[in-house]
Amino acid sequence: MENHILELEKKYWEGMENHDYPSVASLTRFPCIVAGKDGVRTVDEATFKKMFESGKGVKWKVLAIDDVQTQTLGNNALIGYLVGLEATMDGKSSSMRCACTSTWIKENEEWRCAMHTESDLKE
Repeated sequence: MENHILELEKKYWEGMENHDYPSVASLTRFPCIVAGKDGVRTVDEATFKKMFESGKGVKWKVLAIDDVQTQTLGNNALIGYLVGLEATMDGKSSSMRCACTSTWIKENEEWRCAMHTESDLKE
């Protein structure tokens, strides 16, 4: 099960890299909770799509996912990991590492992400 949840998480990041909203939306349970440097909020699908589209000018590349920790609790799965990212905007690239967590819920035999957090790591 742990590998399955990691593969879902990678598929989510792949959708972000490819700016593929249908794939990302299909993996998201709405409303979802998002937490990061802008705070914590509950996000419905319309708001999520606006947030997703606002990042159109940024090209993301996942460099590495490591230190993966998972737990399965019935129809819920928790995952935490470190991710190395490269962001390119207006021809300028920057890299970062974040600690991420996600909560996946299994409903109607489908796994969807109900909560995601990102915390930038110190350089």
